[in-house]
Amino acid sequence: MRGPRGEPALARPHEGLRHRQHGPRLAGEDTPERQHGVPLSKRGKVPPQRPGKAGGKRARNRQQRTDALIEAGLQLFLERGVENVPIDDIAREAGMAKGNFYRYFDDKGALVDAILGDVAADVRTAMRKCAVSLGRAETSAEMNDAYATMAQELAVAAVPRLPRVRLYLQENRAPATPSTANVHTLAQELSEGAIHLTEVAVEHGMLEVDDPRVSALAVVGAVEQLALALLHGRLDAPPMEVGRIVVQMVLHGIATREP
Repeated sequence: MRGPRGEPALARPHEGLRHRQHGPRLAGEDTPERQHGVPLSKRGKVPPQRPGKAGGKRARNRQQRTDALIEAGLQLFLERGVENVPIDDIAREAGMAKGNFYRYFDDKGALVDAILGDVAADVRTAMRKCAVSLGRAETSAEMNDAYATMAQELAVAAVPRLPRVRLYLQENRAPATPSTANVHTLAQELSEGAIHLTEVAVEHGMLEVDDPRVSALAVVGAVEQLALALLHGRLDAPPMEVGRIVVQMVLHGIATREP
């Protein structure tokens, strides 16, 4: 399936894993009221605080408290699992009262989204850029470059954020709950994206497999197991070296012959 310029179409990603915490928004971004059509106050949420002048003391303090909740949530979620951590404990770990939590996040799911949001955004961007590059590629070498660039960008996105990657892997292996629904949505999206990119390689004669789905999911599973081994200390290798191995895995089996 291709777009208007012959580029491979990549399914529009789900909204998932967005920052749902209140605070400054990008120009033109929908507010929660516009997104849902219901004012926050009528949905039982605490109205958002005005962050004050950009770069001012009030805005800085708010960002510091938001960051404190994110770090507290990440630490506790990794120790106990998302569903086993009450909001009271997160707020206490961040040095604030439970009621103040809701000044920054709608619920625990919004906190999970904020923790994983940057990683998810970078992964989606890397896969989308790869799809565009593949659509423009005219030689096997150009297609190889597209896959290699994507793999390198994925490694760069993941290696500096290993605790957050660990949380994603941990919760993706646990039953889905309202608080982790977007984790499973992201996992499904990544699988579908990997299948699509593998299908492109097959269509261009770079890869010979009976079922692109099996090949793509095998690579995704292998990369996740590699990441888990690193995170749990079962793999004695520098993180960037693991990233290099991931690049090799993505390119494994792709022929270099010209079509």
